[in-house]
Amino acid sequence: MKKSKRGKARSSKEIRDYDAQDTSTFVNSSKLVKFEDLGLKLPDTPPTQVVSIRLPSELLNELRAIGSQRDIPYQALIKLFLADSVAESKKKSA
Repeated sequence: MKKSKRGKARSSKEIRDYDAQDTSTFVNSSKLVKFEDLGLKLPDTPPTQVVSIRLPSELLNELRAIGSQRDIPYQALIKLFLADSVAESKKKSA
């Protein structure tokens, strides 16, 4: 089912209208919901950390190829490989 061009033009016009006016009056700041009100709390430390690692180009290309074959981004594949290796290492040391 195709969307009509008229509908797209209407939504574009609506977006331009909202961009042209101050919409802050549409929000009632006294009724804002806070994380604490929902019983949610942000973690003290982020669940992941950014690391930088230099890999030989040939190894990186192989990882990209394997990721492509498995339809997994290569960075996710590296995480899986590292997790498997750590788990295996724990089994051996226990």
